Amino acid sequence: MSSTRRLLRELLGREDVLSIARRYFVSNGFDGTLTSIGVIVGAVLSGIPDGLTVIKIGLGAAVGLGTSAIWSVWEIERAETTAKIKRIERAMLTDLDDTRVQREQRGARVVHAAASGLGPLIGVLIPLVPFTVEGTMLSMAEAGVAGVALGIGILGVFGAYMSSISGQRWYVSAIRMALAGLVVAVINLFLPG
Repeated sequence: MSSTRRLLRELLGREDVLSIARRYFVSNGFDGTLTSIGVIVGAVLSGIPDGLTVIKIGLGAAVGLGTSAIWSVWEIERAETTAKIKRIERAMLTDLDDTRVQREQRGARVVHAAASGLGPLIGVLIPLVPFTVEGTMLSMAEAGVAGVALGIGILGVFGAYMSSISGQRWYVSAIRMALAGLVVAVINLFLPG
């Protein structure tokens, strides 16, 4: 096994790395899902004639949110880990370039950025799935309702997952998270246009 894979496996077993990755994944997945719900309701209400156009719009949102999530976390974590390494270097009066400490920090940054980018991709793309069968199995309105329902379901899964970490009642957290999707859908129904 290569040293990179060994390091990655080790990092994925560390709670300090995983807890940050989970936060980025769920937070950005939440953003992506709410964005997708907004895109779906706006597209259907605006009279977009076919599901393929909705998918193209959603893919644009996925690319934008995914890129933002990866890039911002990469830069945030780069700054934070560089500062942390410099503090350690000052305390130890030594240079940590090309050491295990530096490799672990870089590896953790990769894990965090990947989790951050994966969240919005899942959140945007899954609610768009019904639009792949628009025109053959579903009407635009039906695809829209199904897409919003999938989005609300994803939010509920995020809530249930986070409650499993915190020991809260899963259904309460699931409902709380899912409610945000319903709120976004309802608000979009009343927007002018």
